Order: sequence, then structure tokens, then C-alpha cells
Amino acid sequence: MIYVAIDGDDIGRKLASSYLANRVDNLKAAKDLIDLKTRKISDLLSSLGYDVFFCAADGVAGALKADQIDTSSLYHEIEIIGGDEISFSVGVGKSLRESYVALLYAKSTGKARVCEFNSIDSDV
Repeated sequence: MIYVAIDGDDIGRKLASSYLANRVDNLKAAKDLIDLKTRKISDLLSSLGYDVFFCAADGVAGALKADQIDTSSLYHEIEIIGGDEISFSVGVGKSLRESYVALLYAKSTGKARVCEFNSIDSDV
């Protein structure tokens, strides 16, 4: 099994600015945009045969019965969905934990990228 963990980049900051500016309309618009993008990513994963077991807030997680995946192609499709509005980071691993660790690594090393758990040591 291959697990993927996907999370929007800097979403908390975007939401915080709406709260601090007291802009309910901006907060609603952000929520609608985030919901739309994560649903599209969930639909993409489902269309590729993934079992999507989490899709909420700005995150999506799923698993595919496979030994490997084309992470570059997957990330390219996610970039297209995010467009200019939202970037996403992606972690890939052979367990849910590994995919999450890879996601954290992707976010801590520049965001808007995909990271495979088995490549973390060679990337350091």
C-alpha cells in the first residue's frame, strides 16, 4: 500500500487574516475555496483508484494498493487543482505515519512540494 497525506500551505495564516480584519465575507470565501479544492483533490485520488479516508478542512489522505506511484504526475495534477489560489504539500509513504512524516518534511523544507518518506535521508 502507498499512503498519501496532502495539506494546504499557509491556510491558517490566510484564515487568521480574515479573523483579525473582522472580515466574515473573506472567511466564508476562503472556506468555500478550500472545500472546493480539497473535494477536487479527493475526486482525483478516487478516480486514480485511491481509497480516500480523510477529506476535511485543507487536508486529504488516502491509500492505493500499489508498490509505487508516479509522485511527480500526482503532484502536477494537485498543482493544477490548487492553481494560483492554494498550494499543497504532499507526503508519500508505506504507512499513514510515514506519509504524515513525509508531509511534515515537505512543509518544513519549502512547502508546495511532494516528499517521499524513503527519500528523506538522502535529501538531508
